[in-house]
Amino acid sequence: MTKQVGFGILGCGRITRRGLVPGIVQSPAAKLVALASLRPGVAAELARECGAAKAYESYEAVIDDPAVTAVYIPSTGESHKQWTLRAASAGKHVLCEKSLALNVAEAEEMAAACRDAGVVLQEAFMWRHHPRTKRAKQLLAEGAIGDLRLICAHFSFDIVPGDWRLDPARGGGAVWDIGCYGVNASRNFVGSEPATIHARARFNAAGADTTMQIALEFPNGVLANIDCSFEAPFRCGVELVGTKGAMTLPDAFLPPLAAKLHVRRGTAPETTPPESTREVLTFPEANQYAEQVTDFCASISAGKLLAPAEDGVANMRVLEAALACAKAGRR
Repeated sequence: MTKQVGFGILGCGRITRRGLVPGIVQSPAAKLVALASLRPGVAAELARECGAAKAYESYEAVIDDPAVTAVYIPSTGESHKQWTLRAASAGKHVLCEKSLALNVAEAEEMAAACRDAGVVLQEAFMWRHHPRTKRAKQLLAEGAIGDLRLICAHFSFDIVPGDWRLDPARGGGAVWDIGCYGVNASRNFVGSEPATIHARARFNAAGADTTMQIALEFPNGVLANIDCSFEAPFRCGVELVGTKGAMTLPDAFLPPLAAKLHVRRGTAPETTPPESTREVLTFPEANQYAEQVTDFCASISAGKLLAPAEDGVANMRVLEAALACAKAGRR
């Protein structure tokens, strides 16, 4: 792109500070124009730290700023719909934090509003844009591990009591916050939607799922096992198993700067020579938030979502079905 996309951010929480601010600053396609926080003085302080031109104490002011072309919405889940609709009505493109909404109906309304307004809506699954993810999908397509048969994805960490993500009314719950990654990974690598969904979970007193196990079966026969938890040690990985080998993505959704991809070709035990059947691909340093922003800007330039991005509605359908299965105790 020859012209940078002017970004405004609606909120100055942890994901803004550690993820999107550095991502926008490091992307050659974007420029950080404005920040907003409903907490007095917070946006101004962060703007001074990162070099943003403007700081506001209302989200409306960011959306109405003529220098802002696109907004990033990092706020809690119950406000995603409100601010996406407001941004779309102002003709602003939207990068919205996952999970997209509180339910499928809201997500569909958001996507329709953006489509009608002629703006791009993208769910902020930054991991899809990392060069390692793109390379793993390419290797799958090339048959590096044969035909894909099994996906194993896990994401967990011990959450502190009182965190808003333990409140289902605000879009909380393990599946909404981190189980969505395993579902997203499975859909991304298979390239289609699951035909069968089964799930079971533990729930807290407020009704939020704190640990969940999800089983997906895709029309081509690929099976996915996904688990997520707010009451377990940190775990974050994806394994892709094929008829002729396997690939592993350590720290799949939160990779270090120099991420690694483990590729095992062949079906012999790992202890069996030759070692040449096993390789570790190390990728040059990459900020996946910057990669996401750059790809998002390319979609804005094209006037439509470009792969590997998606608006998030399809992912929401699987999450909602999984949560319903877990609550009802049935397939």
